[in-house]
Amino acid sequence: MGALDCVNVSRITPTESTEVFAVNGSETSLDKARRGDIESQLLHSQASGKRHSIWWTLGIDLPLLLLVMIILALQELGMFPQHKSGFFCNDPALSYTFTGDTVSATVIMTSVFISPFILIWVTELILLDSQLTICQKMKHSVKQTLLMYRNYGYGLVFNIVVVEVMKGITGNPRPTFFDICEPDTAKTCNGSEYVSTFECTSTRYSAWYQMDSYHSFPSGHTSLSIYCGLFMAWYLQQRAFDWRHRSVLAVPVLQLMCLTYAAVCSLTRITDRRHHWWDVLTGAVIGVICVFYTVLVLCKNFSDLKEQKIEKRIVTPVQSNRTSIYDTRLQGPLT
Repeated sequence: MGALDCVNVSRITPTESTEVFAVNGSETSLDKARRGDIESQLLHSQASGKRHSIWWTLGIDLPLLLLVMIILALQELGMFPQHKSGFFCNDPALSYTFTGDTVSATVIMTSVFISPFILIWVTELILLDSQLTICQKMKHSVKQTLLMYRNYGYGLVFNIVVVEVMKGITGNPRPTFFDICEPDTAKTCNGSEYVSTFECTSTRYSAWYQMDSYHSFPSGHTSLSIYCGLFMAWYLQQRAFDWRHRSVLAVPVLQLMCLTYAAVCSLTRITDRRHHWWDVLTGAVIGVICVFYTVLVLCKNFSDLKEQKIEKRIVTPVQSNRTSIYDTRLQGPLT
């Protein structure tokens, strides 16, 4: 029994000390106090964290998000004053015929909002332990997906705000400006003189299309598609790569599809004559900056998800060490 009293406690961590029992099978008073203090702190921090998170989300985050969305909608509908840059008469760069969009605004907005959610949810579902029940998998995967999608949504709103503000401030004409807007002053100007004021007179296109005809800079399609495509490719790189247990080509092919989607949405804005090349380049830069901000600042390079996975792996060895202590003490003195 004397040898059992000489256990080297210097090698036992504070977490493991709560698992160490005395020889008679009961905890020491010091261990009880430490365990009670740790458990109470954890319970208090978890409860207060949930309480603060809910109240901050309902009282601050959601109202601010709704306010921003309302302002963006009003901006898009032309309810706020917007600058209109002038043009040069008979400018060939603004004289292209409008033939439609290869990737429409409906397609780009639907893909930007839905595709990341589906990709994150399927990935998190695949990465879960196969021993869990279907209900446990669904609950955990949806929770992780919503947390990650929330950060993605914040970055997406930030992206849209930057683009819409820049469009409203610059008011640059599109390559199809003359065809869609049919400015009144363009009918009477001569040569290549500069016209600073105008009003759209087209009867073939709606008022929204006429207003959109001088919102060329920067390209919103490019910015959103670059943001969405790079985010999904980056997420797959950090979360879905497992060369030993998963397919070698599945993830790279998905990443290639994400980047191809971004490239097609961006380059068709030039081939459709909907934007100038500098509009697309600036939109791409905005998309890249926003995705870096979202991944590195908001999502912390997806490190939270990795830490949760590591913590789950640490639990089993601690329990097995405690079991081995029991077995050793029951068998005889420690050596």
